[in-house]
Amino acid sequence: MVFTSLVDATCRPRIDALIPLCKDVAAVDINMGCPKSFSVSGGMGAALLSKPDLIHDILTTLRRNLNTPVTCKIRLLKSPQDTVELARRIEKTGVSALAVHGRKVADRPRDPAKWAEIADVVASISIPVIANGDVFEYDDFQHIKVATGASSVMVARGALWNASIFSSHGKLPWEDVKREYVRKSILWDNDIKSTKHTLKEMIMHYSCLELPEGKAVIKSESLADLARFYGEEKYYEFVTHNRFLLNGRR
Repeated sequence: MVFTSLVDATCRPRIDALIPLCKDVAAVDINMGCPKSFSVSGGMGAALLSKPDLIHDILTTLRRNLNTPVTCKIRLLKSPQDTVELARRIEKTGVSALAVHGRKVADRPRDPAKWAEIADVVASISIPVIANGDVFEYDDFQHIKVATGASSVMVARGALWNASIFSSHGKLPWEDVKREYVRKSILWDNDIKSTKHTLKEMIMHYSCLELPEGKAVIKSESLADLARFYGEEKYYEFVTHNRFLLNGRR
């Protein structure tokens, strides 16, 4: 399942750019929960939470012009009632689902996610609610669903640190997951910045970026560099050679 998101400099959706993409995605999602400064400073992400009229404008415009399902993600507001009121207003725009992260903008990742406040939203609207926050083990999927009543669960850091979190048999050693991630990145020619970001997240969680591995990942400028460091040169050469041959036949 692939989601996409495109807005212009005024944080309003670029319908002309979105329509051609809709044939390739399952839904269009508006992330109104990102608290990062680069997002908030541009009026995007969590900055939208204080602009309910703009939220209504964005979502109704998308619903009016697209045949693809529209969803959005928010964070908790200052009070549970404020969050519920915003969720109800979002529901009226006709979106297909609402994801709720159980922290406020000012909260830090180490602060516990407030699952009870997600439950307040679930009890107040009829569209599916996707619960997000503090899902780090496979059993947490069921725990957060039971605690909130949400229809489904979104996981971020837990999956970045170890993608085998989705296995009911338990997580694999992170070293094994990391190596497989490098190989998959080579196979699918993943963007180097994206690949490095995920590797750094894994290393910061399980080890330290100041150790030789972390420094090597930071220094890497290409998938070839990562392949050399992780001893995957032969696999990289095999994949790139066959990719070249396949592209030459098109």
